[in-house]
Amino acid sequence: MIIAPSLLASDHAHFGQGAARAAKAGAEWLHLDIMDGHFVPNISFGPQVVKAVRPYAKNIFFDVHLMCSKPEILLEPFAKAGADQMITHVELGERVESIIWKIRQLGKKVGLAVNPPTAIAEVEPFLDKIDLLLVMTVNPGFGGQEFIHECLPKIQQAEAWRREKKLKYRISVDGGINNDTAAECARAGADTFVAGTSLFGQRNLKAAVAKLRKIVHANDPALADLNIRRGQI
Repeated sequence: MIIAPSLLASDHAHFGQGAARAAKAGAEWLHLDIMDGHFVPNISFGPQVVKAVRPYAKNIFFDVHLMCSKPEILLEPFAKAGADQMITHVELGERVESIIWKIRQLGKKVGLAVNPPTAIAEVEPFLDKIDLLLVMTVNPGFGGQEFIHECLPKIQQAEAWRREKKLKYRISVDGGINNDTAAECARAGADTFVAGTSLFGQRNLKAAVAKLRKIVHANDPALADLNIRRGQI
C-alpha cells in the first residue's frame, strides 16, 4: 500500500516545506497536481516549482499528474525537474498511446488516469503499457471535494482486469480520500491512495499517514484472504 500526500493541499507559500513534511511523515510518494486551466478549470504549478521542491524531499517518489490539454510539451521539462512517474489522461483519446511512449522513452514510470464521467472500458487497451491506473474519485480541478461513491465499481473492474490479465499496474485513487473512503477503495482493490486535505490538514502529518496506512492495510482483501487461510480471522 502506497500513501501519496497531495502537495496541492499544503501551504501554497511553502511548497518546499510541505514536501519535506510528507517525506518526514513516512509517505512513500508525493503527488503533484499539474493543472493548465484548459483541461481542468484551475491552474496549479509548473516544472520550475517541481524542480524547486525536489531538494526538500530527495528520497520520496514524485508522482506527477498532468491534468493538461497538451502534456506532450511538458513531459521533458517535468522529467528534468524530478518527476519519477507522469500520469496522462485517457480522455485525450488517440494521443494517449504516443504520450505513454514518450514518457517511457524519458525513462519514467507511466500512469493513466480516468475521470468520473468516463467509462472504465476506455483504459483497457492500455493496461499492459502502464505502471499505474489512476481512478479519479472526484471531477478534477479543485481540492476538498466529496468522494464520488459511484466510482467504486471502476476500481473493482480495474482490479479484476489486473488479476485476469496477470498484470502488475498499481491502482491509485484520488479525490475525497480520507480514512473512511480509503477503506472502501482498499476493499475494492486500490493499493495507492492520494490524499490532500485529509492529510495536510492535520497538525501531525506523520500520525495521519500512519493511521491511513493502517486502515488501508486492514481493508486489503488480499491480506484478509491470507488471514482466513491461516485461520487468523
